[in-house]
Amino acid sequence: MLAAGDPPHVTNHAPDPGADDPLSLQGVVPPIVTAFHDDETIDPETTAAHARLVVDRGVHGVFPLGTNGEFPLLTGGERQRVVEAVVDEVGGDVPVIAGVGAPSTRQTVAHAEHAESVGADGIVVVTPYYYPLDRDAAVAHYERVAAAVDLPVYVYHIPSKTGNELSLATLRDLAAIDNLVGLKDSSKDVPWLGQAIDAHPELTFLAGSDSLLVPGLDLGCSGMVSAVANAFPELVVDLYDAYDDGDEAYARDLQSDVYAVRSALKRGPYMAGVKTALRLRGFDAGPLRSPLRGMDDDQRDALGTDLESLGLVESTDLH
Repeated sequence: MLAAGDPPHVTNHAPDPGADDPLSLQGVVPPIVTAFHDDETIDPETTAAHARLVVDRGVHGVFPLGTNGEFPLLTGGERQRVVEAVVDEVGGDVPVIAGVGAPSTRQTVAHAEHAESVGADGIVVVTPYYYPLDRDAAVAHYERVAAAVDLPVYVYHIPSKTGNELSLATLRDLAAIDNLVGLKDSSKDVPWLGQAIDAHPELTFLAGSDSLLVPGLDLGCSGMVSAVANAFPELVVDLYDAYDDGDEAYARDLQSDVYAVRSALKRGPYMAGVKTALRLRGFDAGPLRSPLRGMDDDQRDALGTDLESLGLVESTDLH
């Protein structure tokens, strides 16, 4: 856990975090992968090694057990082992904000309490999924989770996966919860995000799509939860640094590169691109957990060719 009073990085041109956010989250926060052995059993050591890899290459925080961390496919015990391994490896170096969301409030509270007990710096709470939620149910859920811990709470808004979209009116109610301090938005609804940021300068907003890194900064997001940064952290850190240094033209050039990487990673099955790209860079995080599946040889070769053309891998890495 970060020591109390650790000074945050002072931004120059990038937006500041929300005034209510004690972690002052900003910059690049990858949703790190969960590594598996070939038999799909969990590999906490390699998961921690991936967290170390991205931290050593300049990211500003890590987010275990997000979508890229395949959290819905893990048991409760496996989720605990991931958080423990990541906190042990990089806790104190950068903020560790652990994903704790689950379909039920009871499960979410249990995950949140565990994350706090092992030293996570904050928790990310995806909206409950499968069953539809009305405004009162959503607010009651977040109130109970926030009351269970003393950690800062960040909402994870990804309605395309959860089936539950938060209205601006609901967000207003959530913002009144004492330790609810921010929101990771993966809705890709730019008008919604712009209005949310305008209405809640006290909250930290994190852009949750690689398609909206520079646009998210333009809107007022202080940071970005970037899947591309799982495989190419240097690229996304350079983008953020360029923007913060006031070189928006270069930042936009790098956003164009991120668009190209994002398209390349989407070759083949859902979620397969990041782990394949990591393998091309010499880091083997193992397979995806079933029913997710990896790329076939043709898809892998096409991805490698795309990444080589972008100067992100060497030809020797492809064979």
